[in-house]
Amino acid sequence: MNKYVHGYSDYEANRLHDQADSLSDLLHYDSVWEKGSIILEAGCGIGAQTKIVAPKNKYSKFISIDISLESLDQARKIADSNSIDNVLFQEADIFELPFEDEYFDHIFLSYVLEHMPNPIKALDKLKKVLKKNGTITIIEGDHGSTYFHPDSDAANKAIQCQVELQKQNGGDANIGRKLYPLLNRSGFKKIEVSPRQVYVDDSNPKWVEGFTKNTFTAMIKGVGEDAVSKNLIGKEEFEKGINDLNRTAEGGGTFCYTFFKGIGTK
Repeated sequence: MNKYVHGYSDYEANRLHDQADSLSDLLHYDSVWEKGSIILEAGCGIGAQTKIVAPKNKYSKFISIDISLESLDQARKIADSNSIDNVLFQEADIFELPFEDEYFDHIFLSYVLEHMPNPIKALDKLKKVLKKNGTITIIEGDHGSTYFHPDSDAANKAIQCQVELQKQNGGDANIGRKLYPLLNRSGFKKIEVSPRQVYVDDSNPKWVEGFTKNTFTAMIKGVGEDAVSKNLIGKEEFEKGINDLNRTAEGGGTFCYTFFKGIGTK
């Protein structure tokens, strides 16, 4: 995996937890596998998703891997603070998995393929350690699905900076729409992809704060310095874009974004 476009700061860690917490019901109401399963969480990061899916499957065992020791340390602390005892955290690279073939009953990964220059290769590696008839579950966003009121050219340009920076790092911020063809090319069967739309207005203050402000706008704001230094946008226009995104979280504003959850069977 190339450089993580969002970085590893405390700011980013807080954003990831806000994202996970605010969207837990939307994304994970069906993240449940049969009891006794051995589940690989690939690219667990700081454990923002682990702390949600592991308790929902407390009679199964998770092995949650990441290439960042710093992130794994944070994930362990989060698990300990939530009394989660069915997860083993382990340093490992998706492209060099230290597991036997057909070891896992299920594989789960979220917001991982979007950062990889070769997602098909990653899926092929993961498929090798998945048992026959086992499943893989993937969650990804798609920045191209973003729209909001009041609309703003500056805000749309700021969002496009994120897309371009991720592309320069070998990733794809619009990968959500590609989950079906990616799973199909990797040879998975019984593929199901479901869109999970976040629609935010004043009637849902939890999402106004947790998603529009603290997840999405915070994510775009986090790439501002990089975007300006690489001449993708002027500083004043970027700041206006962030202000306009924040405006959608104020009275009368609305915000829409779609995540995609794909499931395939080996």
